[in-house]
Amino acid sequence: MNSPSKKPLLSDPRMQRIVAPLVVGAILLLLWQALCTAFEVPVYLVPTPAAIFKTLVADWGLLAGALLVTLKITFLAFAMAVVIGVAAAFLFVQSKLVEASLFPYAILLQVTPIVAIAPLIIIWVKTPIIALTICATMMALFPIISNTVLGLRSVNPGLLNLFRLNRATRWQTLVRLRIPSALPSFFGGLRISCGMSLIGAVVAEFVAGTGGTGTGLAYQILQAGFELNIPRLFAALLMITVTGVLLFGLMVTLSRMVLSRWHESELE
Repeated sequence: MNSPSKKPLLSDPRMQRIVAPLVVGAILLLLWQALCTAFEVPVYLVPTPAAIFKTLVADWGLLAGALLVTLKITFLAFAMAVVIGVAAAFLFVQSKLVEASLFPYAILLQVTPIVAIAPLIIIWVKTPIIALTICATMMALFPIISNTVLGLRSVNPGLLNLFRLNRATRWQTLVRLRIPSALPSFFGGLRISCGMSLIGAVVAEFVAGTGGTGTGLAYQILQAGFELNIPRLFAALLMITVTGVLLFGLMVTLSRMVLSRWHESELE
């Protein structure tokens, strides 16, 4: 008997999600390199990918240390946003009056430009890391609150009535019905919030203008701009971009690990 033919590797949706973006990225990089070389674009205007990679390797020690500082702020802000956001969402879902009274203030965190209030926070809080973490947390908080509240509210009415008929307490309804129903929305909030934490950390560093040994990638970008070291500037931007993609990928992987066996959003 003939063994069943195997499907091509690229027909696997999981491989397509990895290979297709890499192929597009490689084509864009080759096009970038070719155009800069063909038109002899000065390196102080637009460096070639080769020049950026060379600078990344040469300045790895400096940029890696700056990345660790930015990552520290990012992870602290993300953790604080998750804890505060989930607690606020649980509070809002328990009472319509509480939600109507407090949710508008959560919206203020989203619509208030962080660059406008970051200088005040940096003045009020003397420790730079704590001040920058607060600024980044304010940017990352709203997606957690809004998505978690949406998920906790979006329960099946039939199941909710069944819990009421069985005289389930609020705690039982929350733990056994609302939280499982809210998980897809919660993980959607995590995907947004992790990127906002990184953006908030970089923006706060820009506003703070911190110097010395405790500087992050934003400071390295500012310094590279002042010195017209454009390859280093692009190298720092590349590190921020790759970090954001990796954080998003981590949240996607975590979501699939939790939801893949029972929720239709993660079923193949």
